[in-house]
Amino acid sequence: MRYAEASDARREKGEVLGALDGIPFSIKDNFCVKGVRTTCSSKMLESFVPPYTSTVAERLEGQGAVLIGKNNMDEFAMGSANLNSYFGSAVNPWGEEDRVAGGTSGGSAVAVAVGAGVFSIGSDTGGSVRMPAAYCGVVGYKPSYGVLSRHGLISYASSLDCPAPVTRTVEDATTLLRTLSGVDEKDSTSTELRRSERCIDFHSASPLAGVKVGVPAEYWVEEMSDDVIRAWKDGLDTMEKQGATIVEVSLQHTRAALAAYYVLAPAEASSNLSRYDGVRYGHRSVEEGGEGGEEVKEETNAAQDLHRMYTNTRTEGFGAEVKRRIMLGTYVLGTSSFKAYFEKAQKIRRMVVDDFDAAFRRVDVLLVPSTPTAAYTIRSATDMNTVTDTYANDVMTIPASLAGLPAVSVPQCLSSSSLPLGLTVIGQRLDDLFTLDVAAVLEQGRGMTAADFVPALPSLR
Repeated sequence: MRYAEASDARREKGEVLGALDGIPFSIKDNFCVKGVRTTCSSKMLESFVPPYTSTVAERLEGQGAVLIGKNNMDEFAMGSANLNSYFGSAVNPWGEEDRVAGGTSGGSAVAVAVGAGVFSIGSDTGGSVRMPAAYCGVVGYKPSYGVLSRHGLISYASSLDCPAPVTRTVEDATTLLRTLSGVDEKDSTSTELRRSERCIDFHSASPLAGVKVGVPAEYWVEEMSDDVIRAWKDGLDTMEKQGATIVEVSLQHTRAALAAYYVLAPAEASSNLSRYDGVRYGHRSVEEGGEGGEEVKEETNAAQDLHRMYTNTRTEGFGAEVKRRIMLGTYVLGTSSFKAYFEKAQKIRRMVVDDFDAAFRRVDVLLVPSTPTAAYTIRSATDMNTVTDTYANDVMTIPASLAGLPAVSVPQCLSSSSLPLGLTVIGQRLDDLFTLDVAAVLEQGRGMTAADFVPALPSLR
């Protein structure tokens, strides 16, 4: 409350710090905030209180924004449905039956959807903001890699992780981009945003005149529902009516991108999560046999004791999905598997980048569905045959992540079951402002913003 009261006092004196002064927001629980418990929704960091603040949170604080809470997430940002949190699942506010909020920034999307803060800062590695935003009927913006500083964002896959805003409107996302972007000396991968030379006249009857919108043939996947197909066609029709030219393009390695991601991201996670050993910070096993066992007794072989402590700490501290990805990542980095899996995945990533480069020589932006279907029930998620069934839900979002491109998921319409459906505008690297402008025109052409979806929400449980 003291931050809100300080903001009120500044307003009375006419000394506001910026456009965000006094605006309440939440932040995903993998961003460090000094003195505030930061858990990554994991037992491993259940009691961790960071001694420093992430750059993103620091810049928001410098503008007077008021942090009101941390958001639930999939443990260490690994998941597609926000069902992997040590503290319980995030539940989508839409629908009569409990549905997934989407992962891994499900808590951020739910918070914005129900009005618990004006915006939230999530993170997006392979679709972790765009998918929940689509499922919950809000805007999810993944910036170009490096545009927003990763300093203080607890790493999952360092070459893919991006701080990513969740908002009610595209305009709000643009405001946050202007506030948060800029090179950060604490993040060597941070870069300057390109100042787009292209301008859109929002007051024109044809604001997209001269803009070429690409439709990737490979995104017509068999998993896509009829509702999503209809939403996609409606979105393309809307853009065409606003003056855009629709062009079919090819991103031929779209399917391969999914497999490559689930080699590369776990490989990076295997390295990043090796720091959680029970020695420096985080959970530490204190019992010889793990939880419930006898107290550790002195043994002559100190190395054996240390190995047992490491093993028990990581066994107790990590959930099933995190363990699965660490094991997968460790395997693909092994001497016998490196060339067969990791090197090939890196080559596929290069091919994905080349696909986008070729497409953007013909078009300005791409328009694709954010997800293959509307949000599914939590019950059906637990009934899925294999883990790879859930991984397949990322097929629409992963390619842009591998290429480091800006992508904005915008609510398009409701499904036949009255659930939100989203479309994503993908732009050229570092051309985030133009990408957001095109997304804003799509939002404007639909005649609704995410804020208009709120009356359709049921009362909170």
